[in-house]
Amino acid sequence: MNNKIYQLKVTLLHSNPLIWRTILVYADTNLNDLHRILQTTMGWTNSHLHEFSDGKHSYSPAEFEVEGNRLSDSVKLSKLMKKENDRLSYLYDFGDSWSHSIILEKILDSPQKAHIPTCIDGKRRCPPEDCGGMHGYEELQQIIKDPRHEEREEMIVWLGGIFDPEYFNKIRINRLLKSKDFGCLWL
Repeated sequence: MNNKIYQLKVTLLHSNPLIWRTILVYADTNLNDLHRILQTTMGWTNSHLHEFSDGKHSYSPAEFEVEGNRLSDSVKLSKLMKKENDRLSYLYDFGDSWSHSIILEKILDSPQKAHIPTCIDGKRRCPPEDCGGMHGYEELQQIIKDPRHEEREEMIVWLGGIFDPEYFNKIRINRLLKSKDFGCLWL
């Protein structure tokens, strides 16, 4: 077992201001497990298809049956990211196209008593599922900011109440990551 830890910077592309997380994962984490970690740390609900790409090949689970993609369950991060600044892309929800950049910032020795995976930093809440991609998310934010907008009340109900795009709770994310199944909840 590879006892190295990867410090990854995960950024939701085209977000402005940027939505990002810095996480620690084991170098031998397979892509299926990385997907689960990303769902939890970003705050997605694991409701849609996804794929990873290293620029040469794309990877997804067998059950997605994406033609031309390699299987993600047998591919470890250490095979795709070998040195600092190596990159992967992660696409979540082929309809809304939530594109993420993943950069290997640091390679660390495994700490004695740290829980891995863990989120060490981040900014902003991820957009809600099925809001229409980045353009839809920007429009949603404008609607809920305008107390006179005719769709404001409906959108707030759809969001489940108060929605703060600036919200980020590292403690809650790490509590979820410590749970057995990584609670993929909208954070």
